Amino acid sequence: MISTENTLNNYSSNTRSTENKATQEDLVTRINRKLESGPSRKDILNFTNQLSVMIRAGISLQDSLEAIESQVENKKFKEMLLDIRSNIESGQNFSQSLAQYPKVFSNLYINMVAAAEISGSLSSMLDKLAEYLDQEAETRSQIIGAMVYPIILATMAISSTVFLLMFVLPRFLTVFEGKEDMLPAPTKIVMGLSSFMTNYWYVILIAIIGIVWGAIVYIKTPNGRGVWDKLKLRIPLIKTLCRNLYISRGLHTMGVLSNSGVPILDTLTITADISGNVHYKNMWKSVYESVRQGHKISSTLVQFDLLPGAVVQMIRSGEESGTLSSVLQDVAEYYARELKAIIKVVTSMLEPIMIVVMGSVVGFIAASIILPIFKMSSVLSK
Repeated sequence: MISTENTLNNYSSNTRSTENKATQEDLVTRINRKLESGPSRKDILNFTNQLSVMIRAGISLQDSLEAIESQVENKKFKEMLLDIRSNIESGQNFSQSLAQYPKVFSNLYINMVAAAEISGSLSSMLDKLAEYLDQEAETRSQIIGAMVYPIILATMAISSTVFLLMFVLPRFLTVFEGKEDMLPAPTKIVMGLSSFMTNYWYVILIAIIGIVWGAIVYIKTPNGRGVWDKLKLRIPLIKTLCRNLYISRGLHTMGVLSNSGVPILDTLTITADISGNVHYKNMWKSVYESVRQGHKISSTLVQFDLLPGAVVQMIRSGEESGTLSSVLQDVAEYYARELKAIIKVVTSMLEPIMIVVMGSVVGFIAASIILPIFKMSSVLSK
C-alpha cells in the first residue's frame, strides 16, 4: 500500500514537473514570438523573386510556397506562409490569402496578384512586383544614405558645442571673475549660456524631450500632418527632393498597376494610399472622384499645383492616344533619374553648409574665450 502511494506521489510530482516545464516552454515561445519581428521589405522582395522563378519553371503555387517556407528563417514569416498555403489548399485564391496580412502585403501587391490571377500571368506579374519593390528599396536606400552624413555632422556640431559650453568654458570663469566690465559682449553671452547650461541642464533636457514629444504627437494629428507635409514642400533643397519623390512614386505606381490590368479606380485608390504626403493623397482622391463621375484624370490634375504642367499635358496626351500606361511609366522613369541627381546635389550642398555652420559655432565660442585674454594682456602691458 505504501509503495503504491509512493508510486502515485512520484507520478503526480513528475506530471507537475512536466506540466511546469511545458508551461515554461510555452511562455518562452510566446515571448520569443512577440520579440521577433515580422518579415522585412527585403524578405518580401526575396519571396517575390523566388516565387516568380519557381512558377515560371512550372512548379505549382502550393509546392513553391512549401519550398520557400522551408528556407525562410524568420519564424513569423514561416508561419504566415504556412497559413497562406493552407488557405490556398482549402480553396482560397492567392490574393485572398495575402489580403489576410495587410501589414505585410500592401494593397498594390494584393491587387496586382488578383489581376494576374484573372489574366493567368502570375509569373510575369511577380516579376513586375519584384522590380517595383526593388526600385522602391533603392530609392529609400539612396535617401537614407544621403541623410547619414549631414546627420553625423549635425550630431558632432551639437556635441562639440555642448562639450565646450559645459566642460571647457567653466574653467575660464575663474579667470574672468571680477573683470566682467572688461569683457566683450560675445564673451558675456557665451559665459551666460555656459552658466545656464551647467546649472540648469536638466531643464534644457526636459524641454527638448517635451518639444520633440509634442511635435511627434502633433504630427500624428490630421492638422499636424498637413502642416508637416506642407513644410516638406516649402523648405529649400528639401522641397525639390520631396516633390520628385512623390511624383515618381505616384506615377510609377499608376503605370505599373494600369499596365497590369488593375481597374483605374483601384489604381487611383492605391496611388493615393502610397503617396506619402497628405496633399498628394488628397489630390489623387479628388482625381478618383472625378474619374468615378466620368471625367478624365488630366482635367482634375490641372486644378492642383502639385504636378508640373508638362506632366499634366503628357498625361492628357496619353489619355487621348490610349497609351496612358506607357506615358506614366516614361514620366516616372524620368523623375526617378531626376530624383537620383537631386539626391546627389542636395548631399553635396548640405555637406559644406553643415561644415560652415559647425566651424562658425566652434569658432565663435573660441573667439569669445581668446578675445578677452588678448584684451587683458594689452591692458596689463600698458
